[in-house]
Amino acid sequence: MNAVGAIALWAFLFLATHLGISSGYVRPRVIATVGEQPYRAVYSLVSLATFIPLVIAFAHHRHAGAMLWYLRDVAPLRWLVWLLMLLALTLMVASLINPNPATMGAPAGAVAPRGALKIARHPGFTGLGLFGVAHLMMNGWLGDVIFFATFPALGVLGAMHQDRRKLREIGASYRNFMEQTSLVPGQALMSGKQRWEAGDIPWRAILIGVVLTAALVVFHPYVFGGNPLG
Repeated sequence: MNAVGAIALWAFLFLATHLGISSGYVRPRVIATVGEQPYRAVYSLVSLATFIPLVIAFAHHRHAGAMLWYLRDVAPLRWLVWLLMLLALTLMVASLINPNPATMGAPAGAVAPRGALKIARHPGFTGLGLFGVAHLMMNGWLGDVIFFATFPALGVLGAMHQDRRKLREIGASYRNFMEQTSLVPGQALMSGKQRWEAGDIPWRAILIGVVLTAALVVFHPYVFGGNPLG
C-alpha cells in the first residue's frame, strides 16, 4: 500500500470506529454487557488504536501524493490560518469550561446556553473542525488533505451523531437545548435565537487560547517541522 493509501485507510478506520462504537446500535449493547465505565475505556482504547497509527502514517509520509494547491506564499492567508487556530483553540478550551449537556457523560438536566454555547452547540467539535480547515489551507498535498480533512469530518459527523444520541437518551430537555442553539457556528446569534452579552465573553478560554497559539508559533518548527510564520 502506498503512503496516501495508508493515510486514507487509517483515517477511515478512525472515523468509522469512533462513530460506530458510539452508535445507537452498538453503544447500548456494549454498556449492557460491560457497564458504562468499561465502555468508555473500550471506546478510548479503540479510538487511540486507530488515531495513533493515523498520526504515525502521516508523520512518516507528510506531503505525500499529488499537490492539489499551494497557498503558503499568500501572506494574508497565513494570518487567517493563525486567526482560525486561535479561534479553534479558544473554542476547544471553552468546551471544557462551559457546562454542556451535549458532551459525553454530562448530566441530563436543562442548561441555559451561555458563552461559547451561544456560538455553537458543540464548541469542541467546532474547534476541531477549524483546526483541520486551517491546516488544509497550508497543506495541499493529497496525503495531507486526507489527514487534515479527518478533523472537520469528525467535527461535523461527531456533532450530528452526538445530537441524535442525546435526543434518544435525554429527550425533551435536549430538544429544547437544540432549539436554543445551533450546529452551524454563529447561526443562533444571527437568527436571533440568542443574544450575545458581555458576560458571555469566555475570557479564561481566550487567555488560554492565546497562550496555546503563541506556544504553537514558537514550538511548531521543533515539534512538527516547518515555519508557521513563513
